[in-house]
Amino acid sequence: MKIDEALIRDVVTQVLQEVVAGRGTSTSGADSSASGRWAAPAATAARSFIGRRGQFDCVDQAVAAAQTAFEQLSTRGLEQRRQIVDIIRKICSSQAVELGGLEFQETKIGRLEHKIEKLVALDHPRVPGVEFLRPQTYSGDHGLAVIERAPFGVIGAITPVTHSLPTLACNAISMISAGNALVANPHPSGRKIAAEGVRRFNEAIFQATGIDNLICVITEPTLESANAIFAHRGVSLVVVTGGPAVARAALKAGKRAVVAGPGNPPVVVDETADLGKAARSIIQGAAYDNNLLCIAEKEVFVVDQVFDRLMDEMERAGAVRLRGKQVEQMTAAAFVEVGDDKHLAPAKELLGQDAVKMAAAIGLTVDPRTPLLFGETDEHNPFVDVEQMMTFVPFVRCANVEQAIDLAKHYEHGYRHTSLIHSNNVRNITRMGKLMDTTLFVKNGPCMAGLGMGGEGYASFSIAGPTGEGITTPLTFTRERRCSMIDDLWILGQPRNDA
Repeated sequence: MKIDEALIRDVVTQVLQEVVAGRGTSTSGADSSASGRWAAPAATAARSFIGRRGQFDCVDQAVAAAQTAFEQLSTRGLEQRRQIVDIIRKICSSQAVELGGLEFQETKIGRLEHKIEKLVALDHPRVPGVEFLRPQTYSGDHGLAVIERAPFGVIGAITPVTHSLPTLACNAISMISAGNALVANPHPSGRKIAAEGVRRFNEAIFQATGIDNLICVITEPTLESANAIFAHRGVSLVVVTGGPAVARAALKAGKRAVVAGPGNPPVVVDETADLGKAARSIIQGAAYDNNLLCIAEKEVFVVDQVFDRLMDEMERAGAVRLRGKQVEQMTAAAFVEVGDDKHLAPAKELLGQDAVKMAAAIGLTVDPRTPLLFGETDEHNPFVDVEQMMTFVPFVRCANVEQAIDLAKHYEHGYRHTSLIHSNNVRNITRMGKLMDTTLFVKNGPCMAGLGMGGEGYASFSIAGPTGEGITTPLTFTRERRCSMIDDLWILGQPRNDA
C-alpha cells in the first residue's frame, strides 16, 4: 500500500485540533442504525460510570467501571461478543491511516506505513476471535462431560510504546472474545493514542450494545498505577507486554500472570541456505517498523564459507553496509552507560529510527529509501548482546554451523522468545530448534512469518514466553470449567434397566 504522507499529516493535524477543541472525531466504525443502538435508562446512567468511555485517571474507578461492564457482558451471548469484536476490528482498519498517524506523531518511533499496516491487520481472520472458544465433550457409559472456557473477569493489561494501540486493540479482541473486560496501563509515551483508541472503541460499543467502559485505560499511566493494577483485588489476571522490569513486577503480583517478556532473536545462516532469500528475509524482518518488533532479527551468525556472499546479497537487496571504522562509530553512537553498574543500553534517540537517521548519527548520508544498515562485528559487540531495536544489524562470522548455533543460543540469553535459521539441511534446522527451545522458531523466512504474516497460523501482538502461553489467543484469557451429567445423556449406549 502506497502511503501519501502529506495527506496523513494533514489528517493528523486536523484530528489533533478537533481533540483539543473538545469535539472529538467520528466513531462510525460500528453499525449506527436504529436496530443497532441500545439506550441506557437514565437512572442507571446516573449511578454508574456511563459516559466515561473508558477514560480514567484512578485505578479504583477504572476497575469498578470495567467490573460493571463485565457483568453486563456476562448476560449477553457469544453473538454479542462477536459484534463487539467486529466493532473494534472495523475501527482499527477503517481509521488506520488516522490512528496510525496519531501514534507515529506521538511516539516518534517506527515507520508510519507499518503503524498503519498493523492496525489494518487486526481486521483479518488470522487474528482470532470468538471462534476459538471450542468446547470439549466426553461421553460414555457414565454420562456426559462438557468442558467450556469461562472468562476471568477484569484483566489488567500493560502495553508497550512500540505498538501502543495495536497491542491494546489486539488484546481487547482476544480478551472480550473470551468474555472479559480490561483495564490498560499503556506506556506513558503512547498514552494519548491508547486513550483515543479506547474512547472510539467504547463509543461505538455503547451505541451498539449499551455497554460502556468494557475497555478502560489509565490516561496518565505511571509505574505506581501499573503496580496498583497488579495488586488490585478486582483484577483477576494480569497481562504484560513489555520489558524485563515490568515483567518481573507482574510475576510478583500474587495472581495469575501472562507475560510477554524481552527477546534478542538471533539468526543463523548455514552453507546450504538460499542466500538471496536469506538476505531479503533478514531485511524484511529487521527493517519492519524500524526493528521495533520483539520477534525481529537482531543479530546474525553466518558460516564463514558463505559469509562474504551473504554480505554481497544484503547489499544487492538494498541494505547499506558499514565497514571498519564506521561500525565502531555506530557502536559508540548507539549505546550509553546506565545504572550504578554502568551497563550498556540503547541510546533512546536512535531507537526505532530510520536507517537514514542512524547513518546520519555517524555523519553518513544514504539513500532515503535505505531500509537497513548492517556490518560485520565480533560476538562481543553490544549490538549482538543487547536487544537494541535499531536499524543496524550485526553479522558475526562463524567457523561452522555448530559454532553459529551455539553463539545464537548464548546471545538469546535464555529468553526462549524467538530464533531463526536459513538452511536447507534438516539436521541443522532440527539441532537448532531443539537447542534454542524458543516460543517462535522460524525457518527460511522473515520473523513476521512466524505470526502468520507470510507464513501459516494465527497472529497476535503478545507472545507470552516467560509464562508459557505462547502466541496469545482468546483461550489464553479463559479458565476451564467442567459440567458433568452422571449416567445420562449418552444416547449411544445400551438402555439401562433402572427397575
